[in-house]
Amino acid sequence: MENQNRSLAGKKVIVLGGTSGIGLAAAKAAAAEGAQVSVVSSNKQRVDQALLELPAGSTGYAIDLSNEKNIKDFFVATGKFDHLIYTAGENLTLNSIADLQLDKAREFFNLRYWGALAAVKYASPYINAGGSISLTSGIASTRPGSGWSIASSICGAMEGLVRALAVELAPIRVNSVVPGVVKTNLWNSMTPADRESLYTNVGNSLLVKRVGEAEDIAQTFLYLMKQQFGTGQNIVVDGGTVLV
Repeated sequence: MENQNRSLAGKKVIVLGGTSGIGLAAAKAAAAEGAQVSVVSSNKQRVDQALLELPAGSTGYAIDLSNEKNIKDFFVATGKFDHLIYTAGENLTLNSIADLQLDKAREFFNLRYWGALAAVKYASPYINAGGSISLTSGIASTRPGSGWSIASSICGAMEGLVRALAVELAPIRVNSVVPGVVKTNLWNSMTPADRESLYTNVGNSLLVKRVGEAEDIAQTFLYLMKQQFGTGQNIVVDGGTVLV
């Protein structure tokens, strides 16, 4: 296969959840390789800020991704494109089973799991030949800590979904990125001191002696868009978390 088939130059990439953290880093990385990038978030202010950080010609949309009709309408209006990245998700709250409120727990699935599934449902008919879908899981699926039952459940469900979608949507490639602890606003619900303590303690325990940066994970999304042969895979990028 000729190398130019792996280029992102001129390809249209849509990043749902692309206005902060890993999503914005992935959007920037794709744009740097010549892709035409569209970012989507529920917060217009974050959309506007992201567009200031992206190259001219990038587009952004403020859309509530917890609403199925909004997702359908967006892809109908957008039309044909090449690669979908889904990184949307609110901050997770860790709770023991004894303290878990089931109604609240169900809400965490709305954006992270059902939103991703709806995005794939309505986006897949518009993906060009050679295109791909890249979803987001997390290392909690295989290395959960105490209080991580909901986060681990969502990640495990996402990884099973990726395998099933790869079969059903072939030849569209469907994969996910499985990050370890990464410095993003996912941890903003913690105090600054607790957050830095987390980064230090986890980083020191890892084989690479640091936690991840959003740009580390963005490189994995680039790989999944550019490669042409892997599908149904959940790619772990965790600094060695599963080995320690």
